[in-house]
Amino acid sequence: MTADKPYLVRPAAGVHAYIQPDGGWCLNNAGFVSDGGRTLLVDTAATERRALALRDAVSAAGAPLPRIVVNTHHHGDHTYGNGVFTPEALVLGHENARAEQLAAGHQLEMIWPTTDFGAIEITPPTLTYSDRMTLHVGETEVRVIHPGVAHTTGDSVVWLPQQQVVFTGDLVFAEGTPFLAMGSLAGSLRALELLRSLDAQTVVPGHGPLTDPSAYEATERYLRYVDELAREGRSKGQSPLETARGADLGEFAAWRESERLVANLHRAYSEQEGEPAGAPLDIVAVLRDMTVMNGGVPVACHA
Repeated sequence: MTADKPYLVRPAAGVHAYIQPDGGWCLNNAGFVSDGGRTLLVDTAATERRALALRDAVSAAGAPLPRIVVNTHHHGDHTYGNGVFTPEALVLGHENARAEQLAAGHQLEMIWPTTDFGAIEITPPTLTYSDRMTLHVGETEVRVIHPGVAHTTGDSVVWLPQQQVVFTGDLVFAEGTPFLAMGSLAGSLRALELLRSLDAQTVVPGHGPLTDPSAYEATERYLRYVDELAREGRSKGQSPLETARGADLGEFAAWRESERLVANLHRAYSEQEGEPAGAPLDIVAVLRDMTVMNGGVPVACHA
């Protein structure tokens, strides 16, 4: 294993987390649960090549290929590889995740036109739910829970109560900056309360290394920092970009993708102005402001 290669971690019997360092843009985590006869996969990957590598990792671990794929949300880095596992696997997600994935289409190719995503066919969930549902992989109970609007409007948490392992999707970015442009700051705080209530021992974040519930505290500190920063910026009549450019990131300066601060301020401003959670933002403006925060260089897809 080298620092830049995906690797498996086995936090409990029959449970594997698939970690893609360093967890930056388009380098998501996945994972799978298997009893040796049946396998459930959590998320796929951003490119055909990476999804095929994930498929190989499942097989190398001695597990059969999945019959169920659970998508934690619609973003392409977690769903573009769905087609590598279908039609043999059924894709499950929140009803909003299906709608969002269909609406987004090949959005990643539009944002990063020079990235080789491979032969990607948009493959949304064919089975959807609205609140929560329970699946069983052998003796393992798998609870899929919608936390409300948080990272997106269609997030799912995958909770294994017997193993005390939770796959958070992008509700948690370990050692990375949260991204709220398509979700809700207030909703993300509520989602952290849900995660705490599960009392997990092992946390598989959407991006970054395997962690534990201490990641919730760090994420909450950041979200409250953004909320207060937005209140101060709005009181001064500043735009999200002006507020971001004048901010002192403090303890969060070392986190990956610090340019996301301005995207998160766009969301915080929207909510403080009374817009509903998950209301669409001007994504072109958000990307433009992140480019400014990234030193005038467009953010890069690392897949």
